[in-house]
Amino acid sequence: MLLLNLAVALLADRVLGEPKRFHPLVGWSHYASFIERCCNGDKRWQGVLAWLLAVLLPAALIAGLFHYLRALEMDWLYQLASAGCLYLAIGWQSLREHGLAVAHALQNSLAEGRAAVARIVSRNTENMDEPAVLRGVLESLLENGADAIFAAIFWFVLAGPVGVVVYRLANTLDAMWGYRSARWQNFGWFSAKMDDVLNYIPARLTALSYALLGNTRAALRCWREQAPHCASPNGGPVMCAGAGSLAILLGGPAQYHGEWMHKPIMGCGAQPQRADIARAIALLDRTVYGWLALLSALLMIQGWANYA
Repeated sequence: MLLLNLAVALLADRVLGEPKRFHPLVGWSHYASFIERCCNGDKRWQGVLAWLLAVLLPAALIAGLFHYLRALEMDWLYQLASAGCLYLAIGWQSLREHGLAVAHALQNSLAEGRAAVARIVSRNTENMDEPAVLRGVLESLLENGADAIFAAIFWFVLAGPVGVVVYRLANTLDAMWGYRSARWQNFGWFSAKMDDVLNYIPARLTALSYALLGNTRAALRCWREQAPHCASPNGGPVMCAGAGSLAILLGGPAQYHGEWMHKPIMGCGAQPQRADIARAIALLDRTVYGWLALLSALLMIQGWANYA
C-alpha cells in the first residue's frame, strides 16, 4: 500500500495542485504565529518549547487520529488519509507552475519576470537583470525540489503519515522562524537546526539523484568541490549537484533585505538561459519518476525475500 499511497498523492498533486481555497498549513501557520507571540522572549529554550508545541502537539493529534482509524479497522480510510497527508505535504506541481510562470513572464518583459520570480525567492528583485532572474528561479527550483518533494517522500516512506507531517511542519517553521536577525537569532535557532537535521539525508539523496539523472561527472565534481563553500549545509550539495547536472552556473551576487551577499559559484558550464527553466523542471520530473522506480524495485525485492 505504500507505493499506492505515494502514487495517489503524486497524481493528486499533479492534477489538482495545491488546495486553492484553504490549505491546512495556512491555518496551522496562524497557530504557530500565536505560539511565537506567546513564547518569544529571545531565549533558545523558549524556541525549543515553541517548536515542541507547534510541531509535536499537532503531530500527536494526527497520530491519535490514525490510531483511531486502525482501531476501527477502516483500512481504506486509513490509506486514503495517509495519501492525503503526503499530498498536502508536497509541492511538485506548485514548483513546476512557479517555474513556468517565470519563463512565460520573461517572454513578455523583464519587469514581469521580476514580479514572477519575487513570488518564490526572498531576495530583492526590483533591480534584477535577466541573468539574475534566471539564477533566482533555477536555484529555487533545485533547492525547493529537495524540500518540497523529495524530503517529504523520504519521511513518508520512512515514518508514514505522522513522519511527513512532522517534517512539513518543521520545514515550514524554519521558513517562519529560522532567520539570523535580532528577533529570531535565539528563538529561531532550534527550528533552523531541526530543519538541518531532518533534511540532511534527503538533501544528499536528492543531490545524488540530480547527479545520476543528468551530467553525472560534472555534478559530482561540483558537489565535492563547491558545496563545502556554501552557507547552507543542505542547500549547498543540492544546488551544486543540480547546477552541475544541468551544466549551468548559479550563485554570485544577490541582494537580501537591501544588503548584497555574494554566494559561491555553483555548477559549471554556461550562464543560464530561459530554456534552462524547462530543463530544471524536467530534472525534477525525472527524479520523481526515478524515486518511484527505485522504491518499486526495493519493495519487489522485499516481497520476494519475504516469500522465500
